[in-house]
Amino acid sequence: MNEKSFLNNLKANSGKIILCITIIVFSYIGVQLYHAPVSGLENKFIYLLEQYGYIILFFWCIMEGEMALIMAGILSHTGDMMLPLAIFIAGLGGFAGDQIYFYIGRHNKKYIYTKLKKQRRKFAIAHILLKNHGWPIIFMQRYMYGLRTIIPMSIGLTRYSGKKFAIINLFSAWVWAGITIIPAWYLGEEILTILKKAKEFWYLALPLAGGFLTFIFMFFKQVENKILMKRRNR
Repeated sequence: MNEKSFLNNLKANSGKIILCITIIVFSYIGVQLYHAPVSGLENKFIYLLEQYGYIILFFWCIMEGEMALIMAGILSHTGDMMLPLAIFIAGLGGFAGDQIYFYIGRHNKKYIYTKLKKQRRKFAIAHILLKNHGWPIIFMQRYMYGLRTIIPMSIGLTRYSGKKFAIINLFSAWVWAGITIIPAWYLGEEILTILKKAKEFWYLALPLAGGFLTFIFMFFKQVENKILMKRRNR
């Protein structure tokens, strides 16, 4: 097998490789969580974040991680992480995740067409957005609920330059990390106070959180419907 063939096979199976690595890493972290030298699940989780925060941050951001970015901001506020390093590693994780989805689209077209039939609506929306907005959609997709994984795969299905995608993706990932982690770092004390209150009044916090998530879901569903409607009316 020559070098080019090896690289193509590596790209084609990148998703499976990263999935296996992620399972191994989180299995190891799970064992460490179980054996953490503190009592109580909450204390064990905090201990784990303090010990393996950067590793958890990287892999969490591969799998979509606004919560991971907020966590990194809080840990930077408490001094358990270095703010610049947290932004750097979170950006690399977000970059790696989108690169994986891009190459899944680029080298696994048959799989996508046969296995992801239920997602055809979202793929259609992604193609419309790419056609209408061009490269800025690579940055915008990080804030589009329900399309975070679909858009990189859709771009991979086209003839879009892999190098150009990687460059824009890397810088947009660092911007994404920065504009989420920095406010969480700056407002760390306020966020910790809110979390403490949410834990105390969980019976109010859970419905509020559920309502907020429902609102986000319905909002982006409406946006998707408008995009498709505009396409049909042309």
